[in-house]
Amino acid sequence: MGWEGILAIGLVLGVLGFLALSRISPDLILMAALIILMVSGVLKPEEAFAGFANTGLMTIAALYIVAAGLRETGAIQCITRRLLGQPSSVRGAQFRMLLPTAALSAFLNNTTVVAMLIPAIQEWCQRLKIPPSKLLLPLSYTAILGGTCTLIGTSTNLVVNGLLQKSGHEGLGVFDISGVGLIVLLVGGGFLLLFGNRLLPDSAGVAEGLDKVREYHVEMIVEDGALHGQSLSVAGLSNLGYGYLAELERADEVTQSPPGDFILQAGDRLSFIGAPRCAHELRSIQGLKPANEDIHKLGIVHFRRRLVEAVIGPEFPFLGMTLQECDFLGSYQAVVLSISRGGVDTLPDKGLNAHLQVGDTLLMEAGKEFAKQYSFRKDFLLVSALEDSSPPNFQKAQLALGILAAMVVLSALEIIPILQAAWLAAGVMLVTRCLNAGLARRSIDFTVLTVVGASFALGESMDKTGAAQWIAEGLMSGGHLTPLMALVMVYVMTSLFTEVITNNAAAVLMFPICSAVSEQMGVNFMPFAIAIMFAASASFMTPIGYQTNLMVYGPGGYRVMDYLKIGIPMNILAGCVSIPVILWFWPL
Repeated sequence: MGWEGILAIGLVLGVLGFLALSRISPDLILMAALIILMVSGVLKPEEAFAGFANTGLMTIAALYIVAAGLRETGAIQCITRRLLGQPSSVRGAQFRMLLPTAALSAFLNNTTVVAMLIPAIQEWCQRLKIPPSKLLLPLSYTAILGGTCTLIGTSTNLVVNGLLQKSGHEGLGVFDISGVGLIVLLVGGGFLLLFGNRLLPDSAGVAEGLDKVREYHVEMIVEDGALHGQSLSVAGLSNLGYGYLAELERADEVTQSPPGDFILQAGDRLSFIGAPRCAHELRSIQGLKPANEDIHKLGIVHFRRRLVEAVIGPEFPFLGMTLQECDFLGSYQAVVLSISRGGVDTLPDKGLNAHLQVGDTLLMEAGKEFAKQYSFRKDFLLVSALEDSSPPNFQKAQLALGILAAMVVLSALEIIPILQAAWLAAGVMLVTRCLNAGLARRSIDFTVLTVVGASFALGESMDKTGAAQWIAEGLMSGGHLTPLMALVMVYVMTSLFTEVITNNAAAVLMFPICSAVSEQMGVNFMPFAIAIMFAASASFMTPIGYQTNLMVYGPGGYRVMDYLKIGIPMNILAGCVSIPVILWFWPL
């Protein structure tokens, strides 16, 4: 190993150190390492940037668009409310998340599952008032564990199986490794449920600062459909992230602060008090509609609508009039959802019969151009739009779910690869107007893509310079080893390599070394191959070791130390369980 290998090892250690100890953005750290490798000549430009053409990376990009389509149509809200429910504790939430995530990951690429569920989990955490940091890392870990339950659950399994067949060994069936995978999943999932809440960081609650912003009375009516016959708690209305239900009116009878087991009926009029985001949260619940009937006359497509706050100015044409008396929709192409004046109790009839005056703040649903159009007119003193506040188009929710189901089936049955299936689904989302091109562009998290793409350069440098081979051979040649000791060493080395280079690269690197070791010892090679599969997937200690760990790094607000705190015991536990079970199914 020459100076190139020393530089590669130094860069890997430096990247991990900066991620752990600095506040520099992860994409800047990884790109700096990539540039050093390229400028120094260790990697050619096409090698340094090859990661950005990786099929896994492009699959992630497509899945961001698919997930945005699910969010814009309200399909994600349907998923979270039906599958995840309303647990009362962090442990309950982790349990409700574990089962569907593991089941999906067993038959679908882990990256696909995590990309789909991140926005759903974020919205769920907001409603449950649980920090996302308590659930997003367990989401990644559960997807990793679930992917080990079948041959098609993760690309690493397919890579090792291909190497087995190429070397003359018999290939594995789809469920040949399921026995080992299920046991590891049960033990690992149990550890997350028992200790996850204690070991994971606790960021600021989503409701923090709620009483520091303007509050509004927002009135909604229950439609004859999804919510009719459900209790308030099941419907998710007794546990909102940005407000609370103050009263319910039914047939001229008013119930103040109804309990969570109160059964809803079509036509119920619900009055909520909360921050501006409360209106968006309520608009995202299928089965509710604004009490202001003008909302149905607003001729603007869903994805071009925004929630807007505007303070009435001295030249507002309807001063002294009530909302019923003025033609607000005809004049401004906007619908007033609520009025704020000092506090929620200072306006009669929740603002419906209040005479508008200078200084009143209107919460409206309008076109996305409204804020720009009226920012410099004297009708309003101040106009501001809430970002990402367009109401879901529930009419296309079933279509979006159908597109998702088709993508899953096409990839799970190997009709077409997941890359093609994901981009086909993204294209169909756009063609069917589940979302528009602008939203599709904004939905892609380029920071995550940059981190993932640049991390491939580190793995390539370790492989090309011989640094990884030098480390592996040095460890394996350290004294006389029994077959069991060799198997343990293989697992540990593969697990360590997958933390600093990609899991597929770790598996490819270790395969020929293990083949030579088993041949020299005259023992069955299959336990070594299966150990490589599970060890390469057992990447829990660093954010750069596995794509799904990187994907939750930013949304969860994690630091590298958070991964080490829970990842080290997860890695040890996975190894202690995997090796005995592997030897049970495939004796040496």
